Amino acid sequence: MRIIGGRARGLHLAPVGAGDAAARLRPTSDRVREAIFNLLINGGYGDPVNGAQVLDLFAGTGALALESISRGAARAVLVDDGAAARALIQRNVALLQAGDAVTHLRRDATRLGTCPGHAADLVFLDPPYGRNLGEAALASALEGGWIASGALIVWEESQPPVVSPAFSLQDQRRYGDTLITILRAP
Repeated sequence: MRIIGGRARGLHLAPVGAGDAAARLRPTSDRVREAIFNLLINGGYGDPVNGAQVLDLFAGTGALALESISRGAARAVLVDDGAAARALIQRNVALLQAGDAVTHLRRDATRLGTCPGHAADLVFLDPPYGRNLGEAALASALEGGWIASGALIVWEESQPPVVSPAFSLQDQRRYGDTLITILRAP
């Protein structure tokens, strides 16, 4: 697993290894990450990454948020409450030397509470597949003021998610067993 674009292009991130089976870590592959950023940058959204406030829910390794930082995002908040994920995020932030631009919150993504800082312009949502956690996390983030008006949401899931009518569907593409859904916040 590596950073595929921006100032840190080619940087290898910490290996997940055998990991913790209970952690359910399923890092987004380099190929799917590249496809996501190509969709964002070439999909008619302008450049939603450069200067963005990023929120990465179910951050896992932090690769999506860190890819954003490498590509010019201003700040990233990574949310994951797993011990294995926390260790990987810390190692990857150190490898990227991005500690001043990244905040990691050990928190349940489905119960975020009120946003303590800036609302996100770009949200990555990569819940464990097939458990309906994405819907709860997105509702929590919207309710708590974590998502800016008009923000783009990139949702990674195995099946089409149940999307609140408050969000508008922008694009949806399948890459193997991964379905990428791009939404626009109200």
